[in-house]
Amino acid sequence: MQPILETIDLVKYYGDGDSQIKAIDHTSITVSHGEFVAVVGRSGSGKSTLLHMLGGLDRPDSGQVIISGQDLFSLQDEQLAVFRRRKIGFIFQDFNLIPALNVWENIVLPIGLDGKRVNKDYVMDIIQSIGMEDRLKALPSTLSGGQKQRTAIARALASRPAIILADEPTGNLDSHTEMEVVAMLKSCVAKYGQTLVMITHDETIAQMADRTLIIEDGKVVG
Repeated sequence: MQPILETIDLVKYYGDGDSQIKAIDHTSITVSHGEFVAVVGRSGSGKSTLLHMLGGLDRPDSGQVIISGQDLFSLQDEQLAVFRRRKIGFIFQDFNLIPALNVWENIVLPIGLDGKRVNKDYVMDIIQSIGMEDRLKALPSTLSGGQKQRTAIARALASRPAIILADEPTGNLDSHTEMEVVAMLKSCVAKYGQTLVMITHDETIAQMADRTLIIEDGKVVG
């Protein structure tokens, strides 16, 4: 079976000479459809740089990122933006909700930006799965951290992307809420047949994944 995500000899360096930083150093990984993969490593190991390239947010110096058979960096910027919107769901540490939009509007915004009709039954099913059905009209400023991240998870799932990329999604949550949110994310990913790649520095969270990739100095070492 063709992997949903593949990187081939990915390279990203910053600076040159003695001060050169090898953020990603000839890294090749594959992720199968339906897998939950955790990427762990110390601060500065290159894991966030890797995720940004997996999501097409940052271009590599060389190498390929292939999602659903499409080489991301063979696309022009405008094509890449469309591909990202349709095929990649992002969950960030700081939630990235739009303050002026309520929970429902934040969740369906990417679908509207893509000019598609919202499948209300599907989106409501996700909202019920994350336990936010009574907060649909609430603005982000009135939500707890856990509720904000639940909203961000629903937004990532709502457009049925090929893959979900999560960058330290529990970094701003307390430990109880953190475990709750990851357990809920894991069950949603399984329920909706999604693939999840999550960056984390938390070993406990990493153990909940199907597979763990350890990154050191820009290289996957285990």
